[in-house]
Amino acid sequence: MRSYVLDASALISFLEDKAGAQKVEELLEQARRGNARVLLSSVNCGEVYLKILRDHGQEHAIRTISAVSRLPIEIQDATTSRSFHAAEVKNKYKLYYIDAFAAALAFEHKATLVTSDSDFKKLGHNFPVLWLRTN
Repeated sequence: MRSYVLDASALISFLEDKAGAQKVEELLEQARRGNARVLLSSVNCGEVYLKILRDHGQEHAIRTISAVSRLPIEIQDATTSRSFHAAEVKNKYKLYYIDAFAAALAFEHKATLVTSDSDFKKLGHNFPVLWLRTN
């Protein structure tokens, strides 16, 4: 079974029906059918919450994250081990620390990272990325 890790930009694209939303919807449908796993770091979920909070206020942010919790997305806690792995990924690839959580989770699960954030190009061509739009 294929595994995918959403970064914050992927989930935001889906929630705001922006470029790439259809690809994320297809992955979620595969997960609903049991044909794929869709993962999200709790740190990146917090990043999504922050963006919605800034753009639309706390009530909207709470409602949105509540709706996200009903999607077939496995939110993975930022354990001590994962935070250290993210630090190592950040150090090696020069990513933002918050982005390194998504990359580290993808490494951990041998998953494809789903993103529209061009910073992930730093991971190189051998790292599986599903780009939601041309970067």
